[in-house]
Amino acid sequence: MCTDSFLEYLRAERNRSEKTVDSYRRSLEEFEEFFEGLNEGLTWKTVDVSVVREWVIKMLDEDGQKASSVSLKLSALRTFYHYLMLVGQVKQSPMTKVMNPKKAKVLPTFVREQEMDRLLDLMAEGNDFPEVRNRLIILMLYMTGIRRAELLGLTDADILLDEHILKVTGKRNKQRLIPFGEELSAEVRKYQTLRNQTFEGRKTGGRFFLNDAGNNLAPSGVERIVRESLALVTSQQKRSPHVLRHSFATQMLNHGADLQSIQKLLGHESLETTQIYTHLSFEELKREYQGAHPRSK
Repeated sequence: MCTDSFLEYLRAERNRSEKTVDSYRRSLEEFEEFFEGLNEGLTWKTVDVSVVREWVIKMLDEDGQKASSVSLKLSALRTFYHYLMLVGQVKQSPMTKVMNPKKAKVLPTFVREQEMDRLLDLMAEGNDFPEVRNRLIILMLYMTGIRRAELLGLTDADILLDEHILKVTGKRNKQRLIPFGEELSAEVRKYQTLRNQTFEGRKTGGRFFLNDAGNNLAPSGVERIVRESLALVTSQQKRSPHVLRHSFATQMLNHGADLQSIQKLLGHESLETTQIYTHLSFEELKREYQGAHPRSK
């Protein structure tokens, strides 16, 4: 069965670009070569769902193609069979029971515990306002797992030093309480004292974190502080505040916290969102194993 009329249909009726048409053509040629290799008697009319599924398995397992690439080829096949039904060439499509392969979840990027320890030790050497503020930002993001917007929304009243509790306003104005330790408490007191001395008598708008000029710190300022700070200890490309949030969750899980507790601390509505860190921690464990066991290679 010729595919030329289908490709012309894509151009004329569906207004698809030449790049898309060429992609569909190559997908159809690849599938035709596959099913003819299985059985010379097979045709576009006699192909059934089992043949398509076998093709999918070959692409994923033998060829090592990505799920996204396989899905694009299946989309081309679905459109072709829809066309064949439209023009009366076939009565039924073998694609009705074929599902796209699931895409592999991209694991969050995080900074390893030893690297964070080294960074915080390095940053402890600074004593002027920007240096003290920057270290507190890194420490707070890493020790509480709050988001950038949540960090910037903090006021002095949100930080209960005696109780060691952080009041955070998250997405959709939902509030949660996050406990913190003595180290963070001491750094907050140090920052507040230095901030009040540096900008004595100035109205600061009530925000906890200020920029070098005494105004509210901007989101881009936090991004820059985190990016430049993490560059001191890691060469990884992702160096954002969210990486420190991932690092918080990963270290909590690695040190025995249960998923429900991490879910509440992060402010996730669904436990499914938090479960990504179980996969991430396993990857960390796997790396440790491969680096340490003499017969792991």
